[in-house]
Amino acid sequence: MGPDQASGSKLAPLLLRLLLGALFIAHLTWKFAVLPGGVQAWWENLIRNGYPAVVPAYVLSAELAGAVLLIPGVLTRYVALYAAPMMIGAAHYWLVRKGFYFTTAGAELPLVWLALLCIQAVAGDGAFALVRSPSLRSLAKRTVRRSYRR
Repeated sequence: MGPDQASGSKLAPLLLRLLLGALFIAHLTWKFAVLPGGVQAWWENLIRNGYPAVVPAYVLSAELAGAVLLIPGVLTRYVALYAAPMMIGAAHYWLVRKGFYFTTAGAELPLVWLALLCIQAVAGDGAFALVRSPSLRSLAKRTVRRSYRR
């Protein structure tokens, strides 16, 4: 462990990563083990509400990525960015049906999730990440270099 692995600035993103990963695990558990009818009932409900089949497929993939990749810290920034549109969709879904406030099962909580995912994307991987996210700047440089080689 390097000297910067456990600094305060590295611990906060680690704690957020663990929290978000645990929440994704809880939501997957609900869909697969708690919800009457399981994931099939959840999927059919989204289809019945007018969403194309790609939406529940994306939601499951984003939740699975969050559950499996955030806790160990695998490409954390990009997993958080991948899951963010899901929370925009969830906020829209509940805002239209129930309004804003959490007390009426509204959009407030998905918007908090969205904020946490955005904070994670900005804060980065944190301490003890297994596969660090490359910076957007380094990705852009690699992309530009590759385009010039062609």
